[in-house]
Amino acid sequence: MFPKIVQVLPTEEYTVYVYFEDGKIVCYDVKPLLEKEIFAVLREMEYFINTCTIMNDTLAWDISGNRDSTKCIDIAPDTLYMLDAVKEKIA
Repeated sequence: MFPKIVQVLPTEEYTVYVYFEDGKIVCYDVKPLLEKEIFAVLREMEYFINTCTIMNDTLAWDISGNRDSTKCIDIAPDTLYMLDAVKEKIA
């Protein structure tokens, strides 16, 4: 079992900072996935940022806009937690 995700922060570089309850922060790079058909909808920056959320206890994009977990794109939490920790991005 992995610590819960408590916050996600998408950036204009198609990365997402993922904050875990144990204090670990990782940066997930979505760019390589954008070439896959299922992720094509996220190529529009505004949509990428505005639909990024936490669903199913992990990083997700709320494709339907109504918090329907069957209509979202999500990343497995173990994939995220296994990434190297990073320092928080300060604007």
